[in-house]
Amino acid sequence: MEQELLRLKSEALESIDAVQASDALEACRVKYLGRKGLFTAAMRSLSQAAEADRPRFGKLANEIKQQVEAAFSEKLASLGTGAGGVQTKRHHSQDLTLPGRAIPFGKAHPVTQVMTDICTVFERLGFTVAEGPDIELDFYNFEGLNIPPHHPARDMHDTFYISSNVLLRTHTSPMQVRTMERQAPPLRMIAPGKVYRCDSDITHTPMFHQVEGFLVDRNVSFADLKGILSIFISQVFSPKTAIRFRPSFFPFTEPSAEVDIACVICGGTGCRVCKQTGWLEILGAGLIDPEVFAKVGYDPDIYSGFAFGLGVERIAMLKYGITDIRLFYENDIRFLRQF
Repeated sequence: MEQELLRLKSEALESIDAVQASDALEACRVKYLGRKGLFTAAMRSLSQAAEADRPRFGKLANEIKQQVEAAFSEKLASLGTGAGGVQTKRHHSQDLTLPGRAIPFGKAHPVTQVMTDICTVFERLGFTVAEGPDIELDFYNFEGLNIPPHHPARDMHDTFYISSNVLLRTHTSPMQVRTMERQAPPLRMIAPGKVYRCDSDITHTPMFHQVEGFLVDRNVSFADLKGILSIFISQVFSPKTAIRFRPSFFPFTEPSAEVDIACVICGGTGCRVCKQTGWLEILGAGLIDPEVFAKVGYDPDIYSGFAFGLGVERIAMLKYGITDIRLFYENDIRFLRQF
């Protein structure tokens, strides 16, 4: 048995030394060290040796196998392959003249796309963009906007409280107060961002996006508000989109209005989406209440202004005909790649 192992060693080393190509070296490796190779067969035959000789023969077989493997590795390096025979063959079979693989580029989320479109329209109208904190003080979210404690309007803004006077903002309107505290008129600004309310159904989510806009100057009228919003709607939807204003109530604007557009599904003739009315509510707006000016030190006898707020998801749903707001946040690539 010992002589057979030494013979295999000598034969294997001579064969490895003689090969000149990686393919032949791989064949040599399989012949001697493969699963059905000569060394494998020899080691299996050790079970036939005398029990007293098995440890010695086993040790010798392992040493010889290690020497052959080392010789194989050295030869492989000398041939300049740097990898196994099969890998080397695959490497050399690559066609280097083929064009490279294109790297797919990502796209903005549909909500981000619509928010960018909205901001672009207002920026062209002279509005600047302001951003504020998602975690807001009660004063800026409510009291500074003429919504004192226990005011019924707070029921429409059920949200997530961190402490008695710190909460996740329910709208981006706090930026009105924050901006007016720091700057004197004239102001023309929009405030996009995330807002939070305790709602969850096919048209509401606990977190959504809103754009608040406001303008403060001398002699600002409701006609200015209608003109700005008419331009905005014609730019985001279509110049032919009909628009109407309905009287409404907001604590921080007076007078206030809900703004509707002709149903983008049926064109105003009436359908299930618009509940057969032909109209779809799109945003709320109004002239800034003098009480809000008083909170920030503006003289309401000198200055006037208007404010409006809209939900970005609402605009996206109307623009793209989406019926369930939750689709925006399910991260289904089949849905998102359509935009």
